[in-house]
Amino acid sequence: MMDGGTGPSCDLLMGWDEELRTRSVAIAESMFHRPEPKATFVDYVRGLLSDVPRKNSWQIAEYLGYENPGPLEWLLNGASWEAGDLRDVVRDYVVQNLGTPQGILIADDTQVIKKGRSSVGVSRQHCGLTGQVENCQVLPMLTYASEHGHAFIDRRLYVPESWIDDPGRRRKAGVPRTLEFRTKPGLVIDMLTSAFAAQIPFSWFTADSDYGRDPQLRAFLHVSTTSYVMAVPVDLPLTDPRTGPSRPDQMAKRYLSESHYERRSCGEGSKGERLYDWAAMTVTVKNQDPASGFSHTLLVRRSTSSPKDVQFFLAHAAECTPMPEMIAVAGERWRIEDCNKETKDALGLGEYQVRKWIPWHRHITICMLAHAFLAVQAAGKF
Repeated sequence: MMDGGTGPSCDLLMGWDEELRTRSVAIAESMFHRPEPKATFVDYVRGLLSDVPRKNSWQIAEYLGYENPGPLEWLLNGASWEAGDLRDVVRDYVVQNLGTPQGILIADDTQVIKKGRSSVGVSRQHCGLTGQVENCQVLPMLTYASEHGHAFIDRRLYVPESWIDDPGRRRKAGVPRTLEFRTKPGLVIDMLTSAFAAQIPFSWFTADSDYGRDPQLRAFLHVSTTSYVMAVPVDLPLTDPRTGPSRPDQMAKRYLSESHYERRSCGEGSKGERLYDWAAMTVTVKNQDPASGFSHTLLVRRSTSSPKDVQFFLAHAAECTPMPEMIAVAGERWRIEDCNKETKDALGLGEYQVRKWIPWHRHITICMLAHAFLAVQAAGKF
């Protein structure tokens, strides 16, 4: 199936092309009534998966042999269809091909730097791409991961309060009048609610400390009896049964000795096994009980080369869950970083030229479809 170990064979590429057309045509038939947007949708997906250097409407149109980008722009801006319906199709496609009962849901946000004030949701805010304040849009995303692969299954756009409180700006960008302010963790709750309603198979949820610190997200996961491992900040409020208020670093210093640490892998990376020294202890989160039959475990991860480099994770899992299982979940968060990188580098996730609410959701969701297609083909399921 591989050509000299350097890449897919011609037969494999032809098979992928045939499957892409079959899949995208079937989706187009279910999404559109008119023939023009059906054909343009199929071409748009193909353009995103091409080797066009920048995936904007002009360059994709040139690649496709269009006289101008008008049909592509109409698909995103004017045609009658629902991005939410396509999102559901993508989610079902991913679960059908990659889903297992041991699946993991992963949340994180990515950012797209933009100029000006007109792009929907844009604001001067923290940008994880650069580590500083930028004029950018923030995109909370949800990935499904299993032993077969990983792909996005949902997306949201974070709309800052400065937008919510500005009716004129909202109106120009097409933001729904009924939209209320939601924090980034709140948007993740919304995505998880949709995933739960769709009854997708999974065993764990994981996210970084921007989400692990949020008590509302944790409460939602407790009520839904969801097992999770989330990174948490050093000042997460805990309760020490002996001394009262505490935090992860204080608990680790007080109760963990060198003998408690075990060197374990949290998964294989590009340079081999990702080895750290790990320790675990049962903890009480201040004013927040776990679900019935569950307990909270503080995982402490220490660098093998720099012992002062320590990170904390909070696990919420059924009592007696093995420590290696929780460590393995903590190590899975990198998969959503892969999704973010792959869709930005190869599929034009951040190269859109649209500024309004509806076309933004359409472009992002079509990118999700293109990425899901690649993930399924990599899994050998077509």
